[in-house]
Amino acid sequence: MKNTIKNSKKGILMVIMFTTMLSFANNASLFNIKNEAKRTSLTLLNVKQGNLLSVKDVNGIVLYKESMQKSGNYTKGFDLTALPDGSYVFELDKDMEINTIPFTVKSNIVLFDKEKETTIYKPMFVVKDNVVMLTKLALKEAPCHIKIYFLGDHGEELMHAETVENTKTITKAYKLAGLKYGGYKIVCNSDGREFTKAINI
Repeated sequence: MKNTIKNSKKGILMVIMFTTMLSFANNASLFNIKNEAKRTSLTLLNVKQGNLLSVKDVNGIVLYKESMQKSGNYTKGFDLTALPDGSYVFELDKDMEINTIPFTVKSNIVLFDKEKETTIYKPMFVVKDNVVMLTKLALKEAPCHIKIYFLGDHGEELMHAETVENTKTITKAYKLAGLKYGGYKIVCNSDGREFTKAINI
């Protein structure tokens, strides 16, 4: 029980620090877009090596994908006018968040809507002494559906399910001691995304 309390305190401290960092980040733009007749220049600020940039259509189909080769600022030109008329999104998948930049193409004209830019915060999982701490920012109070599965010889067995909502900061601790020994999978569905964490005890 003491370990659970200690982990809870650590998780709350991580969320507080993470929220403070985000408050500074939200005051500065993470990217710049220069839209010309035939070329859109995208500049992403402070990317890290391994961050993933992609262009997706309205159905989530990936049309372009690139992994950042170095940390720092990233600039690249795209000819988006070649795309069929429709809605698209630039998506930057980072360590702790996913930034989306939506745009539309109509009659070879590319339009960006700054009001529809979004940031989805990924859940953080910390495992220690058979206790799993899950923390997630949900600044728009989007519900988070959490399921824990035991991975046995006969497939997945649901051990726990719950929905957390009406909160900007989700902090949950799950004690796996006393349950079956083996592999577990925690699934967190929120903001139209699914995040998973594999655990062995």
